[in-house]
Amino acid sequence: MTIDWDALQAAAHDATKHAYVPYSGYPVGAAAIADDGRLVSGCNIENAGYGVTLCAECSLVSQLFMTGGGTIRAFVCVNGDGDVIMPCGRCRQLLFEHSSDDTELLTVSGIRTMDEVLPDGFGPRSLEEYRRGTSG
Repeated sequence: MTIDWDALQAAAHDATKHAYVPYSGYPVGAAAIADDGRLVSGCNIENAGYGVTLCAECSLVSQLFMTGGGTIRAFVCVNGDGDVIMPCGRCRQLLFEHSSDDTELLTVSGIRTMDEVLPDGFGPRSLEEYRRGTSG
């Protein structure tokens, strides 16, 4: 699958226009291509109880499941100016949970694999390896 990174980044930037950011004033948008070719996106939704704020990646994964599930094939996250930004640690874990071995992310330092963005990650594949008896 060839990824049109410019179009994906533009979709993420469009998502920022739906962000609810009355506290930080910092809109974030995310966009991804699912393994079946669907485009999914999300934006951050803040809350006065900061700990329950939803990052753009959270709403993106929600849309992924609301529209049929699957895994993320390609991903990008941007700020309100359209500049590529890195997902926070919590969101890297969230993306890892819904990625595959060949998932790619457009990051501030270029296109990276999920394993480069979250080295030695623990998730569903780790649990499956354990169940099969193939872990360490």
